[in-house]
This record gives sequence, structure tokens and C-alpha cells, in this order.
Amino acid sequence: MRFSMPLFALKSLLLCALMVGAVYTCMLKNYTLWIEKQDCTQCVAINTTICSGYCYTQDTNLKGRFGRTFLIQRSCVPLSLVYRAAHIPGCPKDVNPQLYYPAAHCCSCRRCDTRTHRCVRTSRIPYDQCFTTLDSVKKQNQSALEISQYSNTSSSALAWK
Repeated sequence: MRFSMPLFALKSLLLCALMVGAVYTCMLKNYTLWIEKQDCTQCVAINTTICSGYCYTQDTNLKGRFGRTFLIQRSCVPLSLVYRAAHIPGCPKDVNPQLYYPAAHCCSCRRCDTRTHRCVRTSRIPYDQCFTTLDSVKKQNQSALEISQYSNTSSSALAWK
């Protein structure tokens, strides 16, 4: 019994050390990104990799320079990005069907640099669905055709007067 208590304490300490690594993990994650392009009739699902996970953050309720000393804010950000090309079908001939999307290669917990990354998600647009539907593109094309036909008949009517 005398030797089992230190062994139990050592096992508990080892378990806690392993759990800290599991709680604060920043790693690559597979993600499906829906991309679309204006004037194209289709939306494409792209499989890419993003950085996801938790990083150690420490905040303080102290104000001023002294409070900032204890402030630690880190984000799970990519260390390296590669941009890949995707082809979007259903684009008119005057629209380039190629679009580039990012793929993360390596992630790390770092201070978020607002010049290169979006540190706070401010967009209310969900990226897990498409907004362009085939019906809305058909309606846009049909209304554009009606407008062009109307302008052609108006100009020809003016020419007859």
C-alpha cells in the first residue's frame, strides 16, 4: 500500500499532462467549401484542408499596460497555404471559369496577424451552401433577354417615326 500511492499520483499526473495536449489541439481538418462565381450557373463543392482547434488563451481583468502583460491570445492559424485552382462549370464564354481556393498545409497556435488572416469571423454568410440556383440564373438571363428585346423594339420604333 505504501508504494501504490506515489504510483497512483504519477499516473494521475501523466494523465493530466496528456489531457492538456488533447484539449489544446490545433491541427489540419478536412473541410468542404462551396464555391460559386457570378454569372455561372453551377456551384461546386471543393474538399480542402483548414486549421481548426483550440489554443491556450489567457485573459485578465486588469486594465492598462499591466493587464496586457498577462494577456495571451493565440489562434489556430495556417503556417503555410497553397492555392489550388478549381474549374466551375456553366460559365458563359466571357467569364473565366477558374477560381482559386486555399488549402492549409501546416497549422500552429500563434498570435493572429490581422494583415494576413481573418481573426474574427464577421461574415454572416454561411459557406456550407450555395446561393446561386439554376432557376435564379435562368430568371436573370430571361429578364436580361426581355430587356434587350424591349430596347431593340423601342429603338426600332423610334427609327420608324
